[in-house]
Amino acid sequence: METVQELIPLAKELMAHKRKGKLVKLYVLGSVLALLGVVLGLMETVCSPFTAASRLRDEEAAVAELQAARERQALQKQALQEKGKQHDAILCGRALSNRQHAS
Repeated sequence: METVQELIPLAKELMAHKRKGKLVKLYVLGSVLALLGVVLGLMETVCSPFTAASRLRDEEAAVAELQAARERQALQKQALQEKGKQHDAILCGRALSNRQHAS
């Protein structure tokens, strides 16, 4: 229905039928569902930029969190390697001192 002027003759025609109650109810139900679809579509169109921006912020926060976790892992790995090197140096020094005394 393009204009409201077409609705009045259609309603009169529907009322003229024998099964007017069922047809009118069906027409009203279809009209309400169509109107509801239009309203929901408009709301989605209006709100979509805000939801897209929030998704972008969420993705950026997730990427920053992953980068921070990777940096922490790298620092932990580096600290473990340094501890291992120190431990190896201590063991190596002890082994050399033991050899000197034993020979």
